[in-house]
Amino acid sequence: MAKFTTVGDYVDSLPEHQRAIADRLVSIIDSVLPGAGAIWHGHPVWSLGPAPGKQPVCLLKAYPGHLTFGFWRGRRIDDPSARLSPGTREMASVKLHDLDELDAALFTEWLRQARKLEEV
Repeated sequence: MAKFTTVGDYVDSLPEHQRAIADRLVSIIDSVLPGAGAIWHGHPVWSLGPAPGKQPVCLLKAYPGHLTFGFWRGRRIDDPSARLSPGTREMASVKLHDLDELDAALFTEWLRQARKLEEV
């Protein structure tokens, strides 16, 4: 497994079609969580705490057929679109296969809600 030192290194290592999705997604995430992204457990995680993984908000992880964009407290996010799939504990995520699945307004709203949940 490759070791990455920055979110940019991780994104740059992705296949072209996933890199396009990740580039746009990272831009959206950084607009709500500026300077909060780091590599934690081998993939990008955005956290509010003093170190990567402390008060984690969201993550990006690549798989062969998709990118997963997930939230630690995603089950508590109001999601009228019903696109977030529940995971373990309080987590929820969405799988992205194509750039057109990325809805900037929706994802920004999820991020704002997720940030508030961690700021409490």
